[in-house]
Amino acid sequence: MDLPKDNSRTAPERLIVREERPDDHDPVDAIVRAAFGGAGEADLVRALRADGDAEIALVATLDDNVVGHIMLSRMRSEIAALGLAPLSVSPSLERRGIGSRLVEAALEKVRAAGTWQAVFLLGDPSYYRRFGFSRDAARPFKSRYQSPHFMALLLTEQPVPADLPIEYAPAFDALT
Repeated sequence: MDLPKDNSRTAPERLIVREERPDDHDPVDAIVRAAFGGAGEADLVRALRADGDAEIALVATLDDNVVGHIMLSRMRSEIAALGLAPLSVSPSLERRGIGSRLVEAALEKVRAAGTWQAVFLLGDPSYYRRFGFSRDAARPFKSRYQSPHFMALLLTEQPVPADLPIEYAPAFDALT
């Protein structure tokens, strides 16, 4: 599905972000495959659902067609943390604000729950910084994913102990 070429970076007004439903699984699979150019992340989404580790899964729809998806899953840690991955938008609709709307809606749900202490991700710092994620917030954690792209959004004022281990859900272990 293509939008008119208006060079707008604003998500269309008719875009709806809602919770993922079982009948969305096939369209989500197609979008994740297209966005990432393969099956790895689509397999990850299916495994996170099957393992019961998916906490938040939202879709963006445009004219009743699924055009974007975001998933947050439980992480393995001593703190209540979620991992944001993957975020996918239909390639023909990228750079229209759809991904931003999905991230904002997901973080709103995280904050509304009131039970989560942090959200982690691997991503482009220049993109995710606008949502409050930072490399500095992730630095105190011990993870095999430590890199300039490993970022966190801390949702608590409590200090984090140094070298606190944090790992993504087991389904991430299958990604290469």
